[in-house]
Amino acid sequence: MELFVSKIQRFSTADGPGIRTTVFLSGCNLRCKWCHNPETWEAKQQTLHFPNGKEEISGVKMSVEEVFAAVIKDIDFYKESAGGLTVSGGEPLLQYQAVAELLRLCRQVNINTLVDTSGAAPYEAFRLLIPVTNIFYYDIKAADEKRYKSFTGGSFAQIKYNLLQLKSDGADVVLRLPLIAGVNTDLKSAETISKLAIQAKIKEIHLLPYHKFGISKYDALGIDYPFREKRLVPKKQIDKISDCYKNAGFEVKIN
Repeated sequence: MELFVSKIQRFSTADGPGIRTTVFLSGCNLRCKWCHNPETWEAKQQTLHFPNGKEEISGVKMSVEEVFAAVIKDIDFYKESAGGLTVSGGEPLLQYQAVAELLRLCRQVNINTLVDTSGAAPYEAFRLLIPVTNIFYYDIKAADEKRYKSFTGGSFAQIKYNLLQLKSDGADVVLRLPLIAGVNTDLKSAETISKLAIQAKIKEIHLLPYHKFGISKYDALGIDYPFREKRLVPKKQIDKISDCYKNAGFEVKIN
């Protein structure tokens, strides 16, 4: 089996507990207007051309065994830090069969496994991954169907269904909420997501305030960035949203 890999990042501390290797896969079925990894949208090789003359290749086919060989190099660091493997994207569930095989190999040698997903995939993909995934990071990007469709191209109904089914099937799930001004930073959105999270019996929520670190990638790919002038979310508003979730009983982390 093969995976279409955008890049493999070793010694990551931002993509789950402990020291991790993060495998970013190519291919995504959403088009979030604030996405900071546009090089992962297409399952194909792309070259990013930066103003300083640097070129960066994103997207290469690798066998599951090749990816596993890269991951297992740092197994001692995972053991010492309670870290492991994170599979991100793009959308990992678009390659769920090969991802499941990679996770199986990791679990055989007691490497902790985490899948970072938007939830925008048929539920059959989750069914295959649940037995070999320790943690799911599950992104919720907007709190109603209209805004979800407008800002991502996806279906909020599908995201809700998959989340509830995933928890019902016994998966360990952490919600991750990008905070984007004008999209989901109003308190009504926080209340809606809180109700859904309570229904799903979620314990932990991570807040991801909007940043502009990905703009250079859009320029390097020759792609227009629609949120170039989007303002950052003020700390006061982030704290308000955080308090809303804390008051509802969730453990909250701000990344």
